Amino acid sequence: MFNVVLVEPEIPQNTGNISRTCAVTGSALHLVRPLGFSVDDKQLKRAGLDYWADLNLRYWDSIEEVMEKNPEARFFFASTHAQNRYTDVAFEEGDFLVFGKETAGLPKPLLAKYADRAIRIPMRTDQRSLNLSNSVAIVLYEALRQNNFNDLR
Repeated sequence: MFNVVLVEPEIPQNTGNISRTCAVTGSALHLVRPLGFSVDDKQLKRAGLDYWADLNLRYWDSIEEVMEKNPEARFFFASTHAQNRYTDVAFEEGDFLVFGKETAGLPKPLLAKYADRAIRIPMRTDQRSLNLSNSVAIVLYEALRQNNFNDLR
């Protein structure tokens, strides 16, 4: 199993789509507060409604709390500013894949502190970024591919 961490997500549809991706892959979804929406939001549930019951969902008050409670885990931080490509990492089951909020990404001090574990998805330099739910799917499926898709059929 992999762990997807969304730090202060803002758009309910993205989180709904990501929850569906996590449910179908057996990955845990970690939401770091504050959230830019209510988890009762109709748009959130519409995007992943029939998968919500199968989702391994956890809530946290900070990314530091997630890291403190999982001291043996490996964390990778997705950012358009990272030097390493996501395909340069040898992902291991149990890794935490961390993504920032849609409008600002991850905090710069966090990325500076863990620059060696910051990863990016290659894209044109004249474009800002990919959609958050697409980015999660790209990185998560690469991690799954590298691990022979675990028990997925």
